[in-house]
Amino acid sequence: MTGQLVDIEGHRIRLSNLDKVLYPAVGFTKRDVLDYYVRIADALLPHVRDRPLTLKRYPNGVEGKSFFEKNVSGHAPDWVRTVRIGTPGSSRGAEETDYALVQNLSTLVWVAHLASLELHIPQWTVGPRDGRRNPDLLVFDLDPGEPATIVECCTVARWLRTVVEADGLRAYPKTSGSKGLQLYVPVRTRSGDRTGEYAKGLAERLERDHPDAVVSRMAKKLRGGKVFIDWSQNNVTKTTVAPYSLRARPTPTVSTPVTWDEVDSCREPGDLVFHADDVRTRVTTDGDLFAPLLAADRPAL
Repeated sequence: MTGQLVDIEGHRIRLSNLDKVLYPAVGFTKRDVLDYYVRIADALLPHVRDRPLTLKRYPNGVEGKSFFEKNVSGHAPDWVRTVRIGTPGSSRGAEETDYALVQNLSTLVWVAHLASLELHIPQWTVGPRDGRRNPDLLVFDLDPGEPATIVECCTVARWLRTVVEADGLRAYPKTSGSKGLQLYVPVRTRSGDRTGEYAKGLAERLERDHPDAVVSRMAKKLRGGKVFIDWSQNNVTKTTVAPYSLRARPTPTVSTPVTWDEVDSCREPGDLVFHADDVRTRVTTDGDLFAPLLAADRPAL
């Protein structure tokens, strides 16, 4: 076998095709992808730990075909922790799926080496016996319909912030790494449906209050020039791109936590575009802006 054999946390991983270009527009290689994830691991890992991972793989780079992969039992090393989750109604006909849990650096490197550029996770964690806990995060995914951009998303984000703070909650923004903006709210819930119900209610409220700027319904024909508040990301069967995940865009943009000052001052879409190198520098300088999401003391929803 060819490739470079490395030892990470006592696990041997064979790395191959490191010079393969995965982002042709800028010559960003598999080696660069691995380097990014290794360097950002301290900030990223706490946000994905105990959350079943859906891999989005790009074996031939961002300009090639991609595919989602949930069931990793067939090829995961025995040291990768997996969790079996019920998936009734799956399009594959499977009643259960074995998901990987990215608990440590070695698993993160294994995932990245599969050219899984994007890491997608749910808003809930699993317990020590692999039972699914109730959601601990509430998310609003703000998606602009052309000609609206992330600038308009920032306006909607401020409106949402005001409402959730009136309810005793705190919202933390991050870029999607693509076109939009996402707000995360750490919460404590007693059912899997509570976050979705709350998010839907707020999305519909903002649509009523700002009908020319906001839409809460998924139909694309309604979105032109408006910001779609995708509340459905709170469904326990859905996933959202993880903080600090790369995105499969022409350049290696990152889903990046940002400050409210940056949201308030955004005037051009480029103001909130961050690449791998930018994010490493931000974390070195400012730390993890999403650290409050990890606090054990969460307000009840």
